[in-house]
Amino acid sequence: MKLALVIALLLMLPFSGRLLAGETREIELNDGSVIAGEVLSLSNGIYTIRTGALGILTLEEAKVRSIRQQGAFSSPPSGPSGDTKSLQDKMMADKDVMAMIQSLKDDPQFTKILEDPEIMNAVNSGDTAALMTNPRFLQLLHNPTVRDIQQKVAK
Repeated sequence: MKLALVIALLLMLPFSGRLLAGETREIELNDGSVIAGEVLSLSNGIYTIRTGALGILTLEEAKVRSIRQQGAFSSPPSGPSGDTKSLQDKMMADKDVMAMIQSLKDDPQFTKILEDPEIMNAVNSGDTAALMTNPRFLQLLHNPTVRDIQQKVAK
């Protein structure tokens, strides 16, 4: 089930709203330009970024194509890890968690993610680096149902 794999990967990401903060990143914009800076926050669809040359900038999330470690190249897909498979198995064995996952089928935000070929290629190959730099995927971490699933699985 693709949705369970997406949820498993979301729960595996070491993200609590601070993932991008503290390190210099390359922020690639939709027009192809790249800004180097520290992502301070993402709030209400606006990134706040501290740059060395330009000071503090604000960018609309819709204008950001990707955010990656400075100088990082995308790694070859490695496939879902054993940890991801184990978490997915644990979720599928829990009726309550599966009911919550099933409810996400009706969530427009998740439906849109499941239709995005770039994101689904990364999910299917277990490419967490690509997922961690995709702002649309990272937004799912703030979904109330995902948070409920995370709390239930963490018990």
